[in-house]
Amino acid sequence: VQLQASGGGFVQAGGSLRLSCAASGRTFSRYNMGWFRQTPGKEREFVAAIRRSGGRTDYANSLKGRFTISRDNAKNTVYLQMNSLKPEDTAVYYCAAAEPRIDYSGYYYSTVAYDYWGQGTQVTVSS
Repeated sequence: VQLQASGGGFVQAGGSLRLSCAASGRTFSRYNMGWFRQTPGKEREFVAAIRRSGGRTDYANSLKGRFTISRDNAKNTVYLQMNSLKPEDTAVYYCAAAEPRIDYSGYYYSTVAYDYWGQGTQVTVSS
């Protein structure tokens, strides 16, 4: 499956952005989906994940209440709504797709769970 992330940009602290990740090539609804982010010199970190049906979502503890992951299987798209943005949210954001191998949410917090990655979209939050 090919993934194309979009929606990044420049925003002031306290603002909002919605990222989108459009999938093509294979049946989107078979994959669990995730968002990760990365800053220079650091490892890619987990942001949020959503199961194939959209029935379960998980978030990095530090982001709960500000970020919301959702998906529209009819549109082959996963979204990340980011509110109350902070300068420390500045990063390149990546979407990823995972074969549903394991029915354990914690597995999908790790990059190793994911088989396909998008190209990333830059989010910059100014203070």
